[in-house]
Parts: sequence; structure tokens; C-alpha cells
Amino acid sequence: MTTGHTAPTPHRSRIASAMAKARVLTEAMPYIRAFAGKTVVIKYGGSAMVDDDLRSSFARDIALLGLLGLRPVVVHGGGPHISRAMARAGIEPRWVHGLRVTDEATLGVVTATLGFEINPGIVQLLEDHGAAASGFRDLGSGLLDARRLDPDLGFVGEIVSVNTGLIDDLLDRGVVPVVAPLARGANGTHYNINADTAAGALAAALEARKLIYLTDVEGLYRDFDDEDSLIDAIFVAELRQLLGSGSVSAGMLPKLESCIKALERGVPQAHILDGRIQHAVLLEVFTPEGIGTMITRDEQW
Repeated sequence: MTTGHTAPTPHRSRIASAMAKARVLTEAMPYIRAFAGKTVVIKYGGSAMVDDDLRSSFARDIALLGLLGLRPVVVHGGGPHISRAMARAGIEPRWVHGLRVTDEATLGVVTATLGFEINPGIVQLLEDHGAAASGFRDLGSGLLDARRLDPDLGFVGEIVSVNTGLIDDLLDRGVVPVVAPLARGANGTHYNINADTAAGALAAALEARKLIYLTDVEGLYRDFDDEDSLIDAIFVAELRQLLGSGSVSAGMLPKLESCIKALERGVPQAHILDGRIQHAVLLEVFTPEGIGTMITRDEQW
């Protein structure tokens, strides 16, 4: 018995696949319009920096953002790379509230690893995937000015000013800035800046539309030990209460504190995404569902 319908063919399968892709593009159109011409600061770190497939996925995402008219800025970390380099140098790492204590020997390792290994590698990765990119990797660039954060942390700095003209010039030419979290103080002292903190400061200074952190967790948990407590969205006021509860992991503290500061200075949204998911940035920016945790300013703002 026949149904009157012809059997599926490879040709029809290809058409169905192409139609599905077209639907994805049309569903993304409102977001493409909304974010065209807007700056997006992305903190790049975790597994997305070391897994080859995730590296390629990230680079393609950044290239596509530029092609669609967005202005991506990449701020990178390098914690595992630095720790391995310190181990080779016989230096024991120490941490306080999620920040690496940085003595003179550690600062030398940090500067060499970020500036001469990681930063040029990311620039090359982006260029290999079709994005024009330029690195800020040495302390002579004048991009970030800082002061000592806490004498007990050594040469750990907090950013006091950003030379946004250097970034805007690249963005206006369609070039992706890739920023190593290194800064110079007024007296010429060199500082190691937490990459999460640097990303937040840059987002605020550049009046970014979004601040995105790629991490190795799904997002922010109300209880770090309970995977079912993932928070989809949270206001700044509630986030402050969560920080005060002591339930947030030490590694998450710099991210959340920098999110709060960035939003207080005008950034509309911050996102904590699982960088282990391919195309995490695109899923957040161009789909209604998004992924991870979104942090926004309070309703009364």
C-alpha cells in the first residue's frame, strides 16, 4: 500500500537542513539589529583557551561578531599557564580572595607568560579564523593605568584609567583588540591585574553594551555545591546579598565584583557563560533563550 508520497531523497534532506539554517538566521535578525555598532567586551579564559575545538569555536564567534557589525574586545586571562610557568621556575603560587599574590619574581613570570606567550597566540588564532586582530601585550602601550590594590598582594593593581582612544581606533577600523591584563602605575611600577577586573573596567570605560565572561561552570549558582541552583538572571541588589551570604566560591568573587562595578558605571548587562559549550558567545548574543547567568541593573535604575 502506498501513501501517495515519494520517499525522502538526499536532495530533500539538504533542503530541510538549509531551511533550518535559514530559520536560525532569521530568528537572529532582531538581535543583529539591536547590537550592530555596539561594543561587547569578552573575558576569555578557562577551557576555551586550551581545548583546540573550543579555541576554534571561540575564534569563529569573534570573527562573526565583527562581520555582523558588532565591536568585540577580548580580554584574556592565563591562570593555568602562569601557574605552570611558576612551577617550572620553582615559585609557589599564593591566593587571597581569588587574587594571585604577586611578588617581583611572580610579576616577571606573569608578564612574560601573558605578554609573550598567550596574547600573541590569541591574536594569531583570531587572524587564522578570519578576524583582523591586534594585541595590547606590553606595559609600554599606555592602555591601562593602575595603582597598588593592597600591599599584602604585592604587585597586584587596580585600574584607575583606560586610554579608550587606543581601543576605539582599532574598533573603528574593524580590528579586534586583544588585551593582556597588565598595567603601569604613575611612578612606572608594573602591575598584574586580575583579568576579570580588567574586563569589567574596560567594559565600563568603553560604554560596552555587554560584558561577557567565559568560565568553566554553567553560570552563577545560588549554592555552589548544588548544580540545580543555577541562576538564570539576577539583579545587582540581589547579587550583593548573595556575595554577602558567603556562598560564592573564591574564584567567582572577582568576576561578580567587577560585574557590579561595571553595571554601576552604566554597562546594561553582564553574562557569566559556560565556555566549555561551543559557540557560547553566539548563543548568548543572538538567541532569545541565552545561556548561563545574566546580571542586570536593578529595576529602579
